[in-house]
Amino acid sequence: MPPWKNTGVDTADLEILRNMLKHRVRSGVLLGAALLAALIFLPPAGAMILLALCCGWSLWEFYALLKAGGIPHFRGIGLVGGISLIVATWWAYHQAPGARLYGDVEAIVLFAVAAAVFIRQMFVPALDHALKSMAATLLGVVYVAWLFNFLNKLLLVFGLEEGRWLIFYLALVVKSTDVGAYFVGCRFGGRKFFPTISPAKTWSGVIGGLATGVAFSMAALYFLQPVLSHLDFGWVDALVLGFILSAAGIAGDLIESLLKRASGVKDSGTLIQGMGGILDVVDSLIFAAPFLYIYMRLFVDIIG
Repeated sequence: MPPWKNTGVDTADLEILRNMLKHRVRSGVLLGAALLAALIFLPPAGAMILLALCCGWSLWEFYALLKAGGIPHFRGIGLVGGISLIVATWWAYHQAPGARLYGDVEAIVLFAVAAAVFIRQMFVPALDHALKSMAATLLGVVYVAWLFNFLNKLLLVFGLEEGRWLIFYLALVVKSTDVGAYFVGCRFGGRKFFPTISPAKTWSGVIGGLATGVAFSMAALYFLQPVLSHLDFGWVDALVLGFILSAAGIAGDLIESLLKRASGVKDSGTLIQGMGGILDVVDSLIFAAPFLYIYMRLFVDIIG
């Protein structure tokens, strides 16, 4: 008897899962190739512009989720504030270390966004949904732009070359976790991992995804050591980060699933076949990026 017959998944559902996986793998490979090309060939300002555009597009899709769920918000303020956070951080890190705004620009931009939201709400006659409008707008900036900015900081803090390869390493581990989870989950099925948020995820898929992410992390270190020579990044770091980034990627995917289910929307967009919008692609990346950045800052020294 085929293994999926023991998991309550019939043949029709299995075919749907296979088609979904086929589109996800194909789209993921294309996305990875485009990301690698951008990391290698774009100049510093070009990399910042790419991040700002992806952040802005993701914010647009986030606020579209809110609109679909009937949640009021100030989309214009959120979009301008989120993109400004990426650009301002890039600008600040290219100033002299003694510059007056160096290190404080993120706090300044976030304060400006919060102040703009509060002031904008004061001009709305009806106050029935004031808390929802303010909280939802600020959530978009924190969830999308602030997390996105950790990708920006990986580029800036660890140097252009090392930062680009760290982002590639992040994408490789997180997306291999996603693919591994789908393969193992479809093959073995079993008990649901978080049925209230993502009914398709199983414990077998999660375990398979974690194992795949750790394996790709170890393999990536073997090939990336020459280009990460200025970082004291060893096998223990690859093992620990492989698990942390894989787990964070799974959590990031669940968080966006929570937002979509709360809004009654299947995908955040329709840009990429089988994967939805930009936010559907980067949800796991942007939630894992802070973990990589914080780990590198705390435990990995810059050599030379």
